[in-house]
Amino acid sequence: MFAEKRNRRSDMMWIYILIFLLTGSRGMAQGTTNSNIIVNTTTSPLKVYVNRNEAFNLGSDARLICSNKIWTKAVFVIWDIELKHKTCKISFNHEGQSSNSCNDGKSLQNSTDQSFLHIPNFSVNDVGVYKCESTYTGGNENYNITVGVTAPPVVSAWLERRGNKMVAVCRAERGIPAANISWSVTGNQSVTQQNNPDGVVTVESQLEVPEDIDRENLTCIVRHQLWERERTLVPDFLPEGISIFYFIPVFGIIFILVAGFSIYALKKEILLRQCQPTDSPKLPPVSTLSPLISVAVNVFFLYFAQLFICVYCFLLKQTEDVEEVEPYASYVQRVNSIYN
Repeated sequence: MFAEKRNRRSDMMWIYILIFLLTGSRGMAQGTTNSNIIVNTTTSPLKVYVNRNEAFNLGSDARLICSNKIWTKAVFVIWDIELKHKTCKISFNHEGQSSNSCNDGKSLQNSTDQSFLHIPNFSVNDVGVYKCESTYTGGNENYNITVGVTAPPVVSAWLERRGNKMVAVCRAERGIPAANISWSVTGNQSVTQQNNPDGVVTVESQLEVPEDIDRENLTCIVRHQLWERERTLVPDFLPEGISIFYFIPVFGIIFILVAGFSIYALKKEILLRQCQPTDSPKLPPVSTLSPLISVAVNVFFLYFAQLFICVYCFLLKQTEDVEEVEPYASYVQRVNSIYN
């Protein structure tokens, strides 16, 4: 009796195991079907859409890669370029046919394993959206590339006195993107940013230096995207330039001398036409001098040259008058000696 029940339980157990195995095998068959559908989709032409951003240094030669596929497998490559001031297209196919409507130096070139767009001397005019379509055996790739430009700034720092205050100025000129400026000390500071039409940015930070701060501990820190390390500058007073006001006393003395001599010459009937040279004195080359020094040198040379010429003419005229009077004076002296 017990043996029969045990056999029945054993048979029921095997039935449950068989049902479970059949159900599991059916589920596995359904999963394989789904994966086959995915595989079938991969056997159809594959289309890839990619958005990315790239930036190139100002003045560099840029290489813009569309796809990582070997160019020998490409059926055709098309670049649709949207710039700020124009749009153009560059294309190439496996038969060797190509077209280029950009006419600004851009060209499609092939390396040993890839095709790329060559942009010489990259400038702000090359900034824009570059759309590339690359079709090859078994698929198609579409890239939407936003291209920007970068440029390192020119940095400088100095100190200025404004009334009873000392102001430190730190400047990062013509950078793309804008540089970041900070100071080693805290204080009342202001930051101005100038965006030039050509796309470059100039940033200037001004800091009122506290009276209790040692100038040797005052530094300006400039950071930029292109630099691996920050730049540190120690501001100092600029060398004082030559001011035009320094020459006002000199101009006054020259004017008084020239005016006085002119009046004296007129009284002696030495007209300026007798002293005026036919050719104006040549001024020394001043292309290498600063504007203020150039003005001073020109005025100094001109007036003193005229003054020297006039004095020379005046003395020469006086000598001629003395020579004309001397014969008569000697004659009168001899006559007087006879009568005596």
